[in-house]
Amino acid sequence: MELPEAEVDAIIERALTEDISHGDVTSELLIPPELQGKAIMLVKAKGILAGGAVAKRVFLKVDPSLKVEVLIPDGERVQPGDIVATISGSVISILKAERTALNFLQRLSGIASSTTPYVARTKGFNIKITDTRKTTPGLRLLEKYAVRMGGGESHRFHLGDSILIKDNHRVALRALGMSLKDIVVKAKQNAPKALKVEVEVNTMQEAVDAAEAGADIIMLDNIRPDEMRHIIGLMPSKVKTEASGGITLANVRRVAMSGVNTISVGALTHSAKALDISLELEPQTLKLI
Repeated sequence: MELPEAEVDAIIERALTEDISHGDVTSELLIPPELQGKAIMLVKAKGILAGGAVAKRVFLKVDPSLKVEVLIPDGERVQPGDIVATISGSVISILKAERTALNFLQRLSGIASSTTPYVARTKGFNIKITDTRKTTPGLRLLEKYAVRMGGGESHRFHLGDSILIKDNHRVALRALGMSLKDIVVKAKQNAPKALKVEVEVNTMQEAVDAAEAGADIIMLDNIRPDEMRHIIGLMPSKVKTEASGGITLANVRRVAMSGVNTISVGALTHSAKALDISLELEPQTLKLI
């Protein structure tokens, strides 16, 4: 999965503006401008790497003269002691870029690392593990990329990607006298041909009503796996199903056994723990030029 450079650069520039738009007073006061050296980005926990190329672009945005070599590609397993990348050049420049580069690398690697166990626990089933739109504002592009690096797939990227009738849509339209079937029929009639109509349901009857009205995908929200299996047995073969809500590592395999086509997990992005990675200057390389 290739990341669009222009969009990534815009994200990086916002992050750098946030961190160093007023300079790095500590480094600039204490570190001689002539001091050159080498640093490594060191892994301190097991996980899946994501964001190496993004971190590299951070360093080069701060100082194009830095030499950055990424040693481990995204999507690879890492463990304590692995060196992700080396950075050589101005020590002040390295220190200015350090935190922003690490923030991206740790965050994205954490998301990739949180995705892989879900994929592993559903191995053997013809099923997709997908993310949701529960992403950090402004970072959706990168966070969904990280899910892909962990073996997952993307659900909707934005509200224009597909038609998903959720509970609040139904509340609003029910106030106008529309039933669930009415809502689905209206969506199908007005939808562009390229877009599928998905409906979030909470009960068996809602699922049956949505399918009878022509829904393409039924999202089974916060429904027990045994009930999911029963509902899926009632669905026409052309109707796809998605499980969502309350999905954890403890229950994801039982959910997969229900026969759903997709399992969407908001926790992949909204609750991922950053992977522990640090930047270390190598003292033996430091010298005044």
